[in-house]
Amino acid sequence: MNYGEIKNFDIANGEGVRVSLFVSGCTHHCKNCFNPETWNFDFGEPFTREVEDKIISELAPDYINGLSLLGGEPFEPANQEALLPFLRRVKERYPDKTIWCYSGYLFDKELLSESRARCEHTDEMLSLIDVLVDGEFVQELYNISLQFRGSENQRIIDVQKSLASGTVVAYIPKSGKIEL
Repeated sequence: MNYGEIKNFDIANGEGVRVSLFVSGCTHHCKNCFNPETWNFDFGEPFTREVEDKIISELAPDYINGLSLLGGEPFEPANQEALLPFLRRVKERYPDKTIWCYSGYLFDKELLSESRARCEHTDEMLSLIDVLVDGEFVQELYNISLQFRGSENQRIIDVQKSLASGTVVAYIPKSGKIEL
C-alpha cells in the first residue's frame, strides 16, 4: 500500500486534534473529490514499518485525540490488508485514543454485506474503528455547514455501538448531536 500524506495536527477530519493518514487507491472516483490524486494505488510513498512507527510516535502526546484514516479509500481490499496490522498496533499502544475512518463504502450495505470491499480483513478492521464516516461524496449534496463530512448523504457512525446492536447508530460527539 502507498500513502499520499500524513497530517500530524489535523482538526478537520474527526473530533479533537488528530494524526491523519491519507492512503492511496480508490475506485469510487467521486465527482469533485477533494483528493483525486489518491485514486491511483501507486500515488505517494510506500507505507512501511518505519512510516507506521513514525505515526505511532506522533500519536503519543496527550493532546492528540487519535488517528483518522482517509484516502483514497481505506476499505479497498488491498488497503485493508496493509492497514489491519497497523490498526492493531495503534489500539494496543493507545487503547484510549479513537480511530476514525472515512469510506465511500456504506457500513451496512457494503462493509457488513457481500460487496467488492468486503474481504477477510473487514470484520477485524471494523472491530478496531470507533467512528466511520461512510458514503461517497456527492457534489449535488455538498453542504459546507456539515460537521466532519462533505455531503448530506454521508453518515457519522458509532461503529462499536452499531456492531453490538445490529443497527446503524449515529456517533454523538462531545460537542452535541450529529444527524445521520
